[in-house]
Amino acid sequence: GSRVALRIPQRGDKRALAETVHRNAVDALQQHKLRRAGDFTARSAALQNIQEALGLADAPLRIECVDISHVQGTDVVGSLVVFEDGLPRKSDYRHFAIREAAGGGHSDDVASIAEVTRRRFIRHLHDGEADIDKPRRFAYPPNLFVVDGGAPQVNAAQQVLDDLGVTDVAVIGLAQRLEAGWVPAEPDPVILPRNSEGLYLLQRIRDEAHRVAIAYHRSKRSKRMTASALDTVRGLGETRRKALVTHFGSVARLTQASIEEITAVPGIGVATAAAVLEALGAPTDPAGSDAATDGVGDDAEQAL
Repeated sequence: GSRVALRIPQRGDKRALAETVHRNAVDALQQHKLRRAGDFTARSAALQNIQEALGLADAPLRIECVDISHVQGTDVVGSLVVFEDGLPRKSDYRHFAIREAAGGGHSDDVASIAEVTRRRFIRHLHDGEADIDKPRRFAYPPNLFVVDGGAPQVNAAQQVLDDLGVTDVAVIGLAQRLEAGWVPAEPDPVILPRNSEGLYLLQRIRDEAHRVAIAYHRSKRSKRMTASALDTVRGLGETRRKALVTHFGSVARLTQASIEEITAVPGIGVATAAAVLEALGAPTDPAGSDAATDGVGDDAEQAL
């Protein structure tokens, strides 16, 4: 009931200490989640909780979850994560660049969910018709399909399944604000107890889909920004642009590289390396800049 003063360090040792504490807390929470998810009893209870809450005939042994990520309608992407027996099956993860529901600086999250759902289950129908001697990864559907969102997202996903004739998949939306489960055509959500293993598992699956979507969005955005900046470098063709992006992995790493590190990429000379750093707005290494005026450096660059 008394007044409390909060001090947030902005610089120096106290800020460094606060950042260390935060990292330790994040690591501890992640380890706790991994230990809890690895417990077979907890996973079995979670699947049973979900089955009972949604009125499913069987426990949802395979759960897939979709999430959408973008920044102000740009680089709109979707993720699909897969959990089997309550554990992630990362070999089945997929990501999608949204084609129809976004573009020109605008996006529609509901339509994006529908697009990802459609593309995923068209693949399921296609793989199901493939040669039975060569089983495909998505030849069978999930028992439960989770979307990040509320009633509009859930109803959009269900409409896609109805249009495709997929009838054996339960759909639920997990809204982040209330942590409530929305099912198609129902006015009220399903409320799982806050301390239930079922809610914990659904949250973990949703959070994993969110993490994968954000990671793909950042990668796609970084490559686009890198490619856009590198387009201005005279004489740098598509092949060498791709080589640079592949070698450094991100625009941030390329910006921080020295001329010597950039020239380690096959086909990149000293003068081109300096032009790349200039295009990215990074300071060039004075030694590297001098080398660019050296006769040997000019000959090597012209030879390219």
